[in-house]
Amino acid sequence: MNVKPSSPRRAIVVLVVAALLIVAIGVYFQTTARDPAGSLSSEVSTLKSQVASLEQANSNLQSVLSSDVQSDSNSSAQSAGSLYAKYSVSVVTIQSYELTTQNTFFGQLSSIESIQGSGFVVDYQNSFYVVTNNHVVGGASNITVTFSDGNSYPASVKGADQYRDLAVLAVSAPASEFHPLNVLASAGAVAVGETVFAIGSPFGLAGSVTAGLVSQVGRTITESTNAQISIPDVIQFSAAINPGNSGGPLLDSNGNVVGITTATVSNSEGLGFAIPASTLSRELPSLVSNGDYALHPDLGLDSTTDMTYQLAQVTGSNVTYGVLVESVVAGGPADKAGIQGGTRTVTVEGQSYPVGGDIIVSINGVKVVDSDSLASYLEENTTAGQTVQLGIIRSGTYNSVSVVLGAY
Repeated sequence: MNVKPSSPRRAIVVLVVAALLIVAIGVYFQTTARDPAGSLSSEVSTLKSQVASLEQANSNLQSVLSSDVQSDSNSSAQSAGSLYAKYSVSVVTIQSYELTTQNTFFGQLSSIESIQGSGFVVDYQNSFYVVTNNHVVGGASNITVTFSDGNSYPASVKGADQYRDLAVLAVSAPASEFHPLNVLASAGAVAVGETVFAIGSPFGLAGSVTAGLVSQVGRTITESTNAQISIPDVIQFSAAINPGNSGGPLLDSNGNVVGITTATVSNSEGLGFAIPASTLSRELPSLVSNGDYALHPDLGLDSTTDMTYQLAQVTGSNVTYGVLVESVVAGGPADKAGIQGGTRTVTVEGQSYPVGGDIIVSINGVKVVDSDSLASYLEENTTAGQTVQLGIIRSGTYNSVSVVLGAY
C-alpha cells in the first residue's frame, strides 16, 4: 500500500488548532495573575468561546482526514480496474493437448489430457510472439491461442527453456490481434513491498485479475511438474496463483511486465511465484533465434547445504552463513577449480550432513548468505563460460578461487 504524504491542508489545520490552544492558555494565566477576582468571569466566557472554536477546528480536521482516507481507497481500487481495462487485451488464453501413457494391469493405456494456461503478447524485432510457461505447452500438440476478443488461432512453439519454465509461441493471427506489453529488463525491476497485479485465466476463467504485494525476491523454487528442476531468482508475492494462471503476466502499477506467473510450485499454498522479466529479456533473443537457451551458468556443485549456527558449532567453523559444499560433480567446474567437498559426516538435530568441505561466502566480492543468494547472483550476473571469483573458508582460513562456469 502506498502511503500518501500529509497534505498542506492537514498541516495548516493542525497548526491553527495548536496555536489557538497555546494562546488560550497564555491569556488565561496572564489575566488570572493580574486580576484574579474581577476579570475571572469575563475570561471564562472568552475561554468557552475559544474552546468552541477549537472543537469546530477539530471537527473540520476529522472531515479532512476522513475525506483523504476515502480518496486513497478509491484511488487504489481504480488503479487495479484501470490497469486491467488497459492491459487485459494483451493477455491470452492457451489451450493444448498432451498424450499421456500409463502402465496398468491391462497393459499400457493412452489418454489425451487437456492443458490450459495463460500468456501475453511481446514485440521482438518488429514481430509479435506470445510468452507463456514451458509446462503449458511443452510436449503438447494442437496448441491454440484465444485473444481477449474471443478469436482463436493455431500456434506453435518457437522456443522453450525447461530450466526456467519459459516458452515463446508463434501465432497465426492478424497483426490487429496483437497488443504487446512492455517487459522490464532490469533485474531490480520489482522490490519487496511493491504492489503487483496478475492477469490470467485461473481454472479457465479468462480475464481474471488478482493483486498482491511482493513478499520476497531471489527465491529458488521447485516445479511440481519436474522435481529435478529448481528455478532460481524467483519473485514471491501474496496473491495465490491457480491452474490456468500459468504463463500470464505479473504487472507493476504502471502496466510493465515484471514477471511471468507460474502455478506449479510445490507447497506454495497461499503464495504466488513468477519468473522475473529480466530472465525473459535475457533469453528471448536466443529462444526466438535458436529455439532454446544454452547459457545457464553451472558451478558444478553436486550437493550443498546452507550454513547455520548449529552446523558451525558442531564443525567448529567461525562463520554461520554461506553455502557448505557437501560434494562436487566429478570433472565439473568446481572440481577443476579445486573446490573441496565434505570429508566426514555429522548429525545435527537428527539430520546427517557431510562436513569438512569448503564454505562459499562470496562471489565476485558479493556476500553469499545462502544457496538462494548464490543462485540468484549467478542467474542475474553471469552466463556459461565466464570466470567468477569464489570466496571460500577452508579449514578456518579464507581463500579466493577462480572458477570457469560451465553450462547446462
